[in-house]
Amino acid sequence: MTQSAVIYARVSSTNDRQDTQRQVQDLLNYARSKEIIVEKVFEEHVSGAKKNEERAVLTECLEYCTSHPVKYLLLSELSRLGRSTLQVLRSLEKLHEAHVSVFIQNLGIYSLQADGKVNPIASILITVLAEMSNIERSNIQYRLESGRAQYVANGGKLGRKVGYSKPIEQMKEDYKEAIALLRKKYSIRAVAKLTGVSPTTIQKVKTLLVDSPT
Repeated sequence: MTQSAVIYARVSSTNDRQDTQRQVQDLLNYARSKEIIVEKVFEEHVSGAKKNEERAVLTECLEYCTSHPVKYLLLSELSRLGRSTLQVLRSLEKLHEAHVSVFIQNLGIYSLQADGKVNPIASILITVLAEMSNIERSNIQYRLESGRAQYVANGGKLGRKVGYSKPIEQMKEDYKEAIALLRKKYSIRAVAKLTGVSPTTIQKVKTLLVDSPT
């Protein structure tokens, strides 16, 4: 019997179009290897910090999965399904009620077993990993806010000085948090939001200090 699937891929910035294509191609290759027919592909460019109800394509994807005879929803990683543990679990519950199993490629697991019952190992992993992601995001936000507060308390001013170009070494010091996030493959938009620095400046930091470090 032919098994059908839907692919959902997301990146945080329109600058990451190639990353979306890579996600889709990897999942298409996987589906082909398992003789799974991909009925529809949903692609979205939106910050992972957005609530699920603010992610129009994800909402459309979930509605499609629950209203059509789809067996699998294929994802590259867990974070595609929601920004918080609660949102991830709610999405899974909605899909499971429609007998749709979620495949998470970087974990290599399905959320439902072959008999349609919830995969207990997947359930534990998904809950733990979603919560760890929340903790990491909170810790990053706390460190950045603390650093900015200390900078201002010491007389510093936030924002870019008009007509001033910083030396490379000074940029490395001033934007070390941004550099660390970029090296962890956070998108420009996400880094800008977390650090409070403009996307234009983050792009400059990425070009000068990450893509072509000096």
